[in-house]
Amino acid sequence: MDNMSDLQKSFVKARLAKLPPDLPFLNESDENSKFGSTAEEDGDSSSTSSASSNATIMPSPSKGLFFKQASTGSSRKDPSKSLSWSEFYSQELFLEEDVDDLHIVHHAYITPPSKSGPLFVTHHGAGSSGLSFAACATEIRKILPDAGILSFDARHHGSTTVQSSSGEAKAPNYKLDTLSRDVVFVVRETQVKMGWQELPDIVLVGHSLGGAVITDVAKNGKLGSKVLAYAVLDVVEGSAMDALQSMDTYLSTRPTKFASLSSAIDWHIRSRTIRNNISARVSVPSLLKEEEDPSDPSRPWVWRTNLAETKPFWEDWFIGLSRKFLEAKGGKLLILAGTDRLDKELLIAQMQGKYSLQVLPSAGHFVQEDQPAKTAGFLVDLFKRNDRGSLVLPPKVGDILAARAMEKGVNQ
Repeated sequence: MDNMSDLQKSFVKARLAKLPPDLPFLNESDENSKFGSTAEEDGDSSSTSSASSNATIMPSPSKGLFFKQASTGSSRKDPSKSLSWSEFYSQELFLEEDVDDLHIVHHAYITPPSKSGPLFVTHHGAGSSGLSFAACATEIRKILPDAGILSFDARHHGSTTVQSSSGEAKAPNYKLDTLSRDVVFVVRETQVKMGWQELPDIVLVGHSLGGAVITDVAKNGKLGSKVLAYAVLDVVEGSAMDALQSMDTYLSTRPTKFASLSSAIDWHIRSRTIRNNISARVSVPSLLKEEEDPSDPSRPWVWRTNLAETKPFWEDWFIGLSRKFLEAKGGKLLILAGTDRLDKELLIAQMQGKYSLQVLPSAGHFVQEDQPAKTAGFLVDLFKRNDRGSLVLPPKVGDILAARAMEKGVNQ
């Protein structure tokens, strides 16, 4: 055990030595180039531990709760004002299906790929929504304009609705194989809705719970050879299982109601649950709903997703994740907010070059929200490394000899 500890320390030092110097928190020209910077570093850019791989991280006591407001233009004077999904995606889809005595309307956001561009399919974590990838989606298209992004709300999340066909109340089904099936349905139904003769090349991207889901999809192969690669964001089996022990405590301390959407956005920023103001302003509103008959009229906004109902499924999501991640076909990328999240199996596999690892030490658990530009760069690189269309194979020896013989004959 001591030897592994020394090995891990050496690995961490080697990885961190290759990282670029930390840049000021949310004051990077590339991080919010579309909207402008909204916050500055508070002096501590180290990664906090994932208190949950299901929802949000618990704010570290060592972190400052208030950020310094940077100077912005007149259009950005209110740092708590909601932003519309339409600033990040071109369309929204409502995909209906009847399955298991349920009528489900899957809600998704999409910017279709153009030409032969790839489709990045994103799956959010528990308690979140498809809009957690909104800022990252914009950054992906800045780097790769032909790329498409499909970000959907999982069942009982965001604007996806689930109703019992019989009218009887049913407990939510969050089993891993059920969520994986939903991904395949949404992708296939999107193909029909968009009129694509065949699916574009796909890069699967999953954050937290979503990482477990897209890894399962990649492993079961139900999207076929169109899946070029997959990326898992800030979740590994070992640390996820450990973090589950503190979830009850986290849920008991998290606010249950808010006075307004603005106050909810403000809480996410102040608590450093989300460290990017732009991303918080587009993603947080989709996490809440206004009660029709609120028990507390002064705080009518409540969470859309009851995270306590997901508790029976937590172990099902993450047991065996590392093995599946390493065994599934396709390019593999793991993006973490800190190397402390690596478990032994993944640490050894990374040293053997079985997957690519990127670390964002200045991000919290929501790496794609905290650092959308950097995350997008890693995802585009993953696609480019696995893009079959860009591969130039060397000619066969027989073809070379035949060409030389033909050339010789012409010259004679």
